[in-house]
This record gives sequence, structure tokens and C-alpha cells, in this order.
Amino acid sequence: MTKLSVRPTSPADIDALLKLQAHVYPTIAPWRRDQLAHQLDLFPEGQLVATLDQRIVGCASALVIAWDEWADEHTWSQITAAGTFDTHNPAGFTLYGAEVFVDPRLRGKRVGHALYEGRRRICRQLNLRRIIACGRLPGYSVVAHQMSIELYAKKTLWGDFVDPVLSFQLREGFRYCGIMENYLPEDSDSLGHAALIAWINPDYDPTQKPALQLAAALQQEATA
Repeated sequence: MTKLSVRPTSPADIDALLKLQAHVYPTIAPWRRDQLAHQLDLFPEGQLVATLDQRIVGCASALVIAWDEWADEHTWSQITAAGTFDTHNPAGFTLYGAEVFVDPRLRGKRVGHALYEGRRRICRQLNLRRIIACGRLPGYSVVAHQMSIELYAKKTLWGDFVDPVLSFQLREGFRYCGIMENYLPEDSDSLGHAALIAWINPDYDPTQKPALQLAAALQQEATA
């Protein structure tokens, strides 16, 4: 019996993740090994892998940001510091989803749902206000000659189209917030565009500081 599970990423997973990412996105340059290692050093809590019978079949990577600094137009490279996550800010209130990918042979097997559920669990555990991400719109290139990216997104919201990514994210409880143009220029299927989406943490407690802020304060006290 096969068993799907989600767990924190470890350094031992890096080679398998690079191989899987290259398989999922053959036209987009994958991460470098040093980028993945740096992400784990900066924010290990935000990096997840999905495994099926101990084989890695998916990945979700995130960092914490102060969203007010990034709410205007931005690119993936800018907000992730070119994939290094050097923009990670423990003082922030927003978990930013930088990447999700799933083995294409397992689409429809709820791997993506398990990874998104893992992200929501992180958001709750850290007492963060929300999750924000910019998702690909891979169905757009087929109809780009007929309509703008904004109309394509609206038609997906209305149910006229089923976009492989945005439709899934809507089912996962995310709200569509608009288009980020030129977010990932090398994404030819989306013509570089992305859908800005948000999930609001229903368990966020504004009377308590987020866990990363508390940990930072305790560390400062210990070293004072």
C-alpha cells in the first residue's frame, strides 16, 4: 500500500529535488545546489517535501516576508533574492510561497493538496497572518492571441476555463488578487505572468507575536 506524506526538507534531499525539478520544468533553469542549501540554513521550517513510499514526489518552498515591502509589482527573482531567500525576514507576518512542484506522473493524486496543507500548517504554527504566492498560469499561452491575461484569469474564476494551477489554488481556498506581469519571464506557458493569490490564516492571533519574532527576541536576550 502506497503512503503519501509531507515532511521537512533535509540536506540529503537536495540531489533528488534538483532532478525532479528539472523533470517538471524542462524549459526553466532549476535551482543550484548551493541555493537549496542556503534556503535550508535560513528558514528550515518553510521547506517541505512530499514522499510516496519514501520517494520524493513533490516540493514546497517558502520564506517569511514583510508584505508591505513587496505588495507592488515584483518579480520572482526580486522577492526571493534570485532563489537564495536572502529576503527572508523573521519580523514579517506573511509566509510567501516561492515554489511548488509535483512529479507530473502523480498529478491528480493529491500531492499538491498535501503540500498546500503542509504550508497552511506552517502558517498556523508560526502564527503568521497569511500565505501569499504568485502562481503560474500555464493555460494562458494557448489562448493568448484571443484575450488579455486579466480576462483569462477572470474566465478561470468564472469557471469558463480550467487552468492547471489557478483552478487548483482556488479549490485550496486561496483568493485571486490580480496579475503580476513579467513575474517569471522564462515561463513561456504563462508568457511570464503570474496570478497573485492569498490565503488568510483563520487561527492568526493578533495578541501574540509570530513564533519567529518570539524566537528572535529570546535569542537576543540570551546573547545580551
